[in-house]
Amino acid sequence: MVPTSRGRRAHTKAQNRRIILDAARRVFSELGYDQTTVRDIVRATPLAAGTFYNYFKSKDAVFEALRDETAATLRPALREQRRQAESGEAFVEATFRTFFNYVAANRSDFDAITRNDLVPARVNTWEIITGFDELHLDIENAIERGLLPRVDAECLTAAMVGVAFQIAESMQKLDGPDAESASRFATALILGGTASLTAQANAAT
Repeated sequence: MVPTSRGRRAHTKAQNRRIILDAARRVFSELGYDQTTVRDIVRATPLAAGTFYNYFKSKDAVFEALRDETAATLRPALREQRRQAESGEAFVEATFRTFFNYVAANRSDFDAITRNDLVPARVNTWEIITGFDELHLDIENAIERGLLPRVDAECLTAAMVGVAFQIAESMQKLDGPDAESASRFATALILGGTASLTAQANAAT
């Protein structure tokens, strides 16, 4: 079948956007967000400078698109692993293991979206917020199923996210990051904390 002109345009648009995102990922990883300019990204592509602005308004828009792309890749795997968990330990460890395995296998991709001093504040993209909301909902469900103790689900979500990203950043500095060891450590840290919270709550009643 001969593609229509509309089909060719759609293919070209998707291809150009992919070229820009791939180039931005490489440049962000090499230079960091703060040092990267739109010109740097354009120079890493075969496209004209004007073409860039047909797809993105700024380097910030490209950065957010890359973060959303990573989140969209991880979200289904994270939810599937959590839903298969039959214990609290399995639930927590599956979350960390899935995330850390991705980080270890995609170091340049993860580096590209975290080499930025402002990253902790950049959690307002749709995919990232949705991922956090899904973790929160899954934690609430795990509590109702009796897999996790009755602790504050919102605070536990924040704790797991914080631990995951801090350990992942530390993994980036290692020659051979061990996702399995990182998962066990993070799981023990979180579960030890929830046990202490449960003991405090019991003592108060």
